[in-house]
Amino acid sequence: MMKSPSETRSRHPFRASLPRLASVPVSSEDSDLKLFVVSFTAFFICFYTFIL
Repeated sequence: MMKSPSETRSRHPFRASLPRLASVPVSSEDSDLKLFVVSFTAFFICFYTFIL
């Protein structure tokens, strides 16, 4: 039986002591709005600092 690549690599001792948790999908309806706000803010900051 073949092992997956993640099982063949040795884990760090601290990580090995922690339980393996499955990732839980986060359902957020406003993720598009958050992405727009962050992108707009970054765009504004870049051009504001360019003008200064």
